[in-house]
Amino acid sequence: MFSQLTPATKNIIIINVIFFVGTFLLQNLNIDLESLLAGYFPLSPNFKSWQIITHMFMHGSILHIAFNMMTLWSFGPVLEQVLGQKKFLILYFASGLGGFALYNIWNYYEVSQITNFLTSQAYDIHEIYKYADNSYSGEMPINTNSESVRDAAQQLFIILKTPMVGASGAIFGVIAAFSTLFPDAKLMFMFIPFPIKAKYLTPIIIVVSLFLGFRQFSGDNIAHFAHLGGALIGFLYIWNWKKNRDRIQ
Repeated sequence: MFSQLTPATKNIIIINVIFFVGTFLLQNLNIDLESLLAGYFPLSPNFKSWQIITHMFMHGSILHIAFNMMTLWSFGPVLEQVLGQKKFLILYFASGLGGFALYNIWNYYEVSQITNFLTSQAYDIHEIYKYADNSYSGEMPINTNSESVRDAAQQLFIILKTPMVGASGAIFGVIAAFSTLFPDAKLMFMFIPFPIKAKYLTPIIIVVSLFLGFRQFSGDNIAHFAHLGGALIGFLYIWNWKKNRDRIQ
């Protein structure tokens, strides 16, 4: 069955699995690949330029990588056959970059709001950046009696300290591209008990991602704006590709 995969799709899956297995094997040697390769907020002391790409190959759990790779397995080969290997790779990585960008644009907005508040309360935000550095292993002391200041400082610390992992931006771009290219294809999903036409997927993804992204439920560590960014890039890429194709024809 694996031989039925197209080359680019197969190689992406293989690389993701290698990164996932390698991450857990190297943990036994006290080598933390996540701190090097996951995607930190660009203003975090832990950010490195290569993380813009490498975060797409890092996953937090077996379920996370299984969902992403099974989805890529389902939709990737068809898109690769239609677009060609080069354009499919552009679609995939552009969607991943779009997800990273939108997620961090939202983070930048949040960081700006928090920073302005803490500055107005005469709180030293440089201390937060210092303790957020992965080279520091202790807990961050928060010297204030104000609960609102304490919560804001902790929220900024979490944003700086918590990386984004996964190919979800790229995967949602692939889903959106497929649904734009084959709008009447009927699809089945585990959480939907009936077939759904592909053309309804993109608007559903956008609405759900916006809702969950703005609500930010407690305990929800999913990068919903990365899903949204990836889906938007996937849609726009195929929309532009179809327009150019029709113009040539």
